[in-house]
Amino acid sequence: MSPRIGVLLSGCGFLDGTEIREAVLTLLALDRLGAEAVCLAPAGLQRQVIDHGTGKEVLGGARDMLAESARIARGEIGDVAVASAAVLDGLILPGGYGAAKNLSDFAFVSARATVHLEVARLLREMHQAGKPIGAICIAPAVVAAVLGPTTHPLLTIGDDPGTAAALLAMGARHQTCAVTGCVVDPTNRIVSTPAYMFDARLADIALGIERACEAVVAMCGSAKAQGASS
Repeated sequence: MSPRIGVLLSGCGFLDGTEIREAVLTLLALDRLGAEAVCLAPAGLQRQVIDHGTGKEVLGGARDMLAESARIARGEIGDVAVASAAVLDGLILPGGYGAAKNLSDFAFVSARATVHLEVARLLREMHQAGKPIGAICIAPAVVAAVLGPTTHPLLTIGDDPGTAAALLAMGARHQTCAVTGCVVDPTNRIVSTPAYMFDARLADIALGIERACEAVVAMCGSAKAQGASS
């Protein structure tokens, strides 16, 4: 049976939601690996709406995270509030500022970040069930905010020293990584890749995301084999 991998979105557009290219590359990689992608997002308003042409905030703008994420998912999306580790084999968080503005408030308070309650719940459920978690670009900050104080996951955001220091302050460990690579924490079953933390070619970003997705799907297979033998 194909592994069911949750893909947790945070809106539509890298300045205020999900980085669209990272999301599409994730969905493509999972499809090529024979996995079933299950798109999820929180319901509720984004913290900001940004004009992606000017980079300026649209004052008075209001967009719902779930409705905006449905644009990327072609309408096939579920509310993260009704998702659980019981129905997923893995979970991947693409990046974009939505991870740091909507799934968490990392963009505003750095290492003092808190995470959306339902997102935090699902991350803890997945970790407690031994099911793999993937985090792309800035999304490792969300994982660090939830799991850092207790499990000290090994993560990467590339080579940015300021962001790496914030992850360390949240209790995570950091490993420098090239855009084409990924970092695997086998103990916590967490995979991360830098993607657009670098100003890099799309082909190189795609390679890093493919490798991260391969690692997540491989962990799903090992978890099922372990469950069958126990």
